[in-house]
Amino acid sequence: MVGTIQTEPILIAEDNPQEVVLLKMALRKNGIEGPIHIVPNGEEVIKYLRADSPYNDRKTYPFPATIFLDLKMPLRDGFGVLEWLKKHPDCAVIPTIVMTCSSEPDDIKRAYRLGANAYMVKPTAIEEFTGMMRLTIDYWRICAKPEILENCVT
Repeated sequence: MVGTIQTEPILIAEDNPQEVVLLKMALRKNGIEGPIHIVPNGEEVIKYLRADSPYNDRKTYPFPATIFLDLKMPLRDGFGVLEWLKKHPDCAVIPTIVMTCSSEPDDIKRAYRLGANAYMVKPTAIEEFTGMMRLTIDYWRICAKPEILENCVT
């Protein structure tokens, strides 16, 4: 394990409990500390960004500096979230990384057309997943990003 890294708030949209466990393990192995919130679907992503109930306390649910987004989720999938982000300029500036099991060329193209900043296919081995998360966190930590907002306006 590496030393502790204090990160800006991260929002993760993932509906698969096994993937959530894998993701948390990868973050822990990388020493990631900081606000990390996991929501199970696209509707919850939008509620979180808008600070709608139950996410209206920004001390408990800080506005994210980065979003990790699965594509295949119930209620509203990742594509629906990307479409929503594109229509809300205050939120469209949040670095949004698609992290999915799909390597379908049409999914990749569609995600980038809708404004995804990166598209990663999730590895199944924890070592590979840990390495991928380390590179991703390091990359976005050194990138210039817009000021963190409080919430997105409708």
